[in-house]
Amino acid sequence: MVRWSARSARRPADRADRANGRIPRLILDIQFNQGALDWAALEACAQAAETAGFGAVWVFDHLAGVTLRGDHMFEAFTLLGALAASTQTIGLGTMVANVNNRTPAVLALAAASVDAIAGRRFHLGIGSGAAPGTRWATEMHAVGQSVATRAADRHAALEHVLDTLERLWSPARGPELMTFPLPHRRPPVIVGAGGIELAVIAGRRASGINVQWEHPRREELLAAAQAASGDRNDFLLTAWTTWDDSILDRDHPTRRAAAARGIARLVLLSSADVTPEQIARHTVNG
Repeated sequence: MVRWSARSARRPADRADRANGRIPRLILDIQFNQGALDWAALEACAQAAETAGFGAVWVFDHLAGVTLRGDHMFEAFTLLGALAASTQTIGLGTMVANVNNRTPAVLALAAASVDAIAGRRFHLGIGSGAAPGTRWATEMHAVGQSVATRAADRHAALEHVLDTLERLWSPARGPELMTFPLPHRRPPVIVGAGGIELAVIAGRRASGINVQWEHPRREELLAAAQAASGDRNDFLLTAWTTWDDSILDRDHPTRRAAAARGIARLVLLSSADVTPEQIARHTVNG
């Protein structure tokens, strides 16, 4: 196995410090488009991100490359298992796992398996899936997979997944579940939300929320999630934005604004032409 080793890797902090109401330290993560990069490039970029000090590598969960304007696709949890074996310290995550792509039990199994293989922090980002007729649902239509028309039904499917995770991962689970895998350390479950209803579910049921930083209703979504969480200190606010070299500057306006808002993790979605050399030029989260 060829490893990227421009500098020795450092392990970033695993969670933001929210004690005493202090603004958390913003952790920069990175997300790769596995529909536009081959395995060799994904492996090298993940190793470079680890060396540069990024907090975690996130992957999409899609069936076909066309959804991400790519020409192929790697299944999310298979890819994460490979990345776990190809890296040593960097966190891993799904942004986001579509709850319609697997049964709830299989999703729980996949997440626990990645956690066991990696032996480090895994973040389970989940989403309710796209509405029928949208670009994001194209891959579903192509294979005849049903897509719920009503948003309420898609949200109910997500809550059913949360129910299943709670049952399978509970320390008090019944004997009939004792051989179902438990994650070594329970992954934070982060709900990707673009609407108020999902934001409320995230606050009420999950460990955190993820929103697009540029979303016109960003503040409304974050506020709704926080209110639904009872303003829990451990409720994770995360966001994503498009990769830009300038954002790696600590004084970049986006970083300053995200930190001031209490965002714990900012995920940079990298383009298809990003290279390991470009990633490794930076030192982040130091």
